[in-house]
Amino acid sequence: MAGRIEDYALIGDMQTAALVCRDGTVDWLCLPRFDSHAIFAGLLGTEEHGFWRLGPAHAADSQPPTAARRTYRGDSLILESEWDTPRGTVRVTDFMPPRDGAPQLIRIVEGVTGRVPMRSVLRMRFSYGRVVPWVHKHDGRTVAVAGPDSVWFDTEAETYGKALTTYADFTVAPGDRIAFTISWEPSHKEPPALPEPEQSLQATEDFWRDWVEHCTYHGPYREAVVRSLITLKALTYAPTGGIVAAPTTSLPEDIGGVRNWDYRYTWLRDAAITLSSLLRTGYREEARAWREWLLRAVAGDPENLQIMYGIAGERELGEAELDWLPGYENSAPVRVGNGAAHQLQLDVYGEVTEALHLAHMTGLARNDYASLLQLKLIRYLEDHWDEPDEGIWEVRGPRRHFVHSKVMAWVAVDRTIKLIESGDADGPLERWKELRDDIHRDVCEKGYDKERNTFTQSYGSQELDASLLLIPQMGFLPPDDKRVIGTIEAIQRELSTPDGFILRYPTSGGEEGVDGLPGDEGAFLACSFWMADDLAMIGRVDEARKLFEKLLSLRNDLGLLAEEWDPRLKRQVGNFPQAFSHVPLIDTALRLTASGAYGG
Repeated sequence: MAGRIEDYALIGDMQTAALVCRDGTVDWLCLPRFDSHAIFAGLLGTEEHGFWRLGPAHAADSQPPTAARRTYRGDSLILESEWDTPRGTVRVTDFMPPRDGAPQLIRIVEGVTGRVPMRSVLRMRFSYGRVVPWVHKHDGRTVAVAGPDSVWFDTEAETYGKALTTYADFTVAPGDRIAFTISWEPSHKEPPALPEPEQSLQATEDFWRDWVEHCTYHGPYREAVVRSLITLKALTYAPTGGIVAAPTTSLPEDIGGVRNWDYRYTWLRDAAITLSSLLRTGYREEARAWREWLLRAVAGDPENLQIMYGIAGERELGEAELDWLPGYENSAPVRVGNGAAHQLQLDVYGEVTEALHLAHMTGLARNDYASLLQLKLIRYLEDHWDEPDEGIWEVRGPRRHFVHSKVMAWVAVDRTIKLIESGDADGPLERWKELRDDIHRDVCEKGYDKERNTFTQSYGSQELDASLLLIPQMGFLPPDDKRVIGTIEAIQRELSTPDGFILRYPTSGGEEGVDGLPGDEGAFLACSFWMADDLAMIGRVDEARKLFEKLLSLRNDLGLLAEEWDPRLKRQVGNFPQAFSHVPLIDTALRLTASGAYGG
């Protein structure tokens, strides 16, 4: 049985990632890429769908013991878990070395005290748990093969097979170190090189230490910021610079419900705000790589900008349901692919343009095609900004004139005007200034409820939407504007959970709501960070700090956040870990640090 979402740790090699539970079970791993088929899909099903457990031996009829302690080794993605047993203490170190050849997951067992009986249970199931591979020996190594994939299992421990599962039983004493490695290789190629676990461990530690040294943030929230930055780096697909929203699919927003989506793709919105956080904390190379990814993905067809792409820039992300998987805690369907890829979301133009503008303002080396792309996007918006769309939350109901979408269209035009005024691009300046004024006027006239003194989710609607919190952050109106303050206070009244966190928008329980879906969802963590930002901007800095630190307390013991927080169950929900939660954490920390609004 899978653990709670917050029970998992993330390890990865910047091309794919694994989730490791507190009991030493790897319940999720896709090879060789984030969006490849999973070889361990127990997270979304049962143990029959693949897992790898490594920990102290236990009786067959009892639950595996959970680690007494676990932590990342310093500022790295190397996980260390320790178990205290009646016979002694043992440590397991899990990591995936940054790739220089075959992808590897390495697990090193180390005896600390006493003599501890251990067991490794490896059940590989390809194609999201559907295919049992052919497992056999090849030159003394264990290999599992199915179709185009092969996974090689190497260890000095003695192994045996039983019930289509590979076992190893062994005992460790103080100073003993026994390594286990799985490596992926296309099945038609020669076997991957024999692993060198200890050298790989040192190289992985060196990599993360060197990378973290580039961080320019040294404020009071450094631990949380650095862990979030490491998480964002882990979600970056190194060969192309694409950034996945999360390394998982179908972890539910509503446990037991249907709000289950595949997040193993690059949303332009998520990637753009990730780029901005990386730029503001010293990571220019990642920002440059993302800009190049964007230009390749959009090349030749900016008028048909998609809201998301594959991690190498693929356009076709057809959605399908895996009906043999029961889903996380019976949250079905399990989906792969994402049908929202071809939605119209006008706000994306603003997020992309804002990211390109920030890159330009922070001195990232000029790219002429980036400026050309920006101009082409605005020419598209000239003709389409006043159309209804699906909006930031990818509603699957009817299109609407979402206020946030219009505000971000204004942002796109505003930042492009600034680019032209700087002398780095040519365009119809006066015409676009008029366009900027037209959009601004339209939003203020049609998206603002004078009686309630608040902007609304969409034109003519009475509903609120947490994305309205971005109005002052984007510079659409100043923070001290009465309409901004009124909107913030209305969202606090109407979209807050009892514990003070913020919902995206009202849902309708068992009925279909604005998003076209039944059921509810938890508090959206990004929105709660946005609220903290806004409170700081309007001078309520102590309140902002308290909310921020309350949000920090929702992180799991390793500093990781999913997409949402379920206030009823007091659990993290949604795909995990979630870039769209860690980015605003960084942004709010920077804002509060700059304002001096922090405790201690």
